[in-house]
Amino acid sequence: MKRYVVYGLCVLAAYLVILGPFTRSMAQKPYAVRLGMVPHPKVLQVLFPDYQELLGANILGRIFLYYGTLTDEVDNPGKVHLAADYPAMSRAVHTALRLDPYNMDGYYFGQSILVWDVGQYKLATELLEYGMKYRTWDWQLPFFAAFNEAYFLKDRAAAARLYMRAGELSGATLFKSLAGRYLQEVGETRMAIDYLRTIEKDARTPALKQVLRVRIETFKAVLAVEQARDRYAEDRHRLPDSIDDLLNTGYLVTKPIDLYGGEFYLDDNGKVCTTSKFAFATSRRSAIDDSPAASSDK
Repeated sequence: MKRYVVYGLCVLAAYLVILGPFTRSMAQKPYAVRLGMVPHPKVLQVLFPDYQELLGANILGRIFLYYGTLTDEVDNPGKVHLAADYPAMSRAVHTALRLDPYNMDGYYFGQSILVWDVGQYKLATELLEYGMKYRTWDWQLPFFAAFNEAYFLKDRAAAARLYMRAGELSGATLFKSLAGRYLQEVGETRMAIDYLRTIEKDARTPALKQVLRVRIETFKAVLAVEQARDRYAEDRHRLPDSIDDLLNTGYLVTKPIDLYGGEFYLDDNGKVCTTSKFAFATSRRSAIDDSPAASSDK
């Protein structure tokens, strides 16, 4: 018994030596800019071998609290006022999941925020593949990865394999037909809406649910413009010149609203785009690829 008490005191001392001064320094800053530095997962695994799940949950809790401070939920729902530190969040998520690969909140955050706001599709898929080694019963991880492959990476063969795996794990025949039905018949925007609704339904963090709701509503606006564009093209045998063209001719009843604060427009090929690029932050960060967590412990 005495040995365990000594061990516990040593662990506490190590924690204070490593994180104490840093915590005091960061406490003097506004919370929105103090996500902080997270030690390498191997360091934490050596120092705290019996507390990895607790540490992982604590790190994810800090990420959610940090990201929540960037969102004004009362006056401007879904609008982030400060540029988020995506590289720091990515490093922290990777560390948390290395400590506890069973914590589903980390995968939800990666898919809900880092994939869409930063565009790190391959990195997110690698993280999901890592999780599949541990959460072998979970159909959601291959489902998420299949969406990344189909929607972002345009690899239909890889998507089909992952959808099949999700179907086998869940017992739902729906997943076995998703690749063909969504990609060939329904279209990418409908696939995105259905996918985001699936995540939003099961997400447990209020900040993530809010972000997903904003994204769903914005994609519904995109779908309305796409449907109006297609009706216009079918009737007039040409693409509309602009969204105003759709409004002036009655194919679109109301002007679509981008809840990210941007303006929708049609590019030269008739694709529906927005000046916000469907992202919360005012400046997108691509430094995640170069972060230590992105290349460690894969």
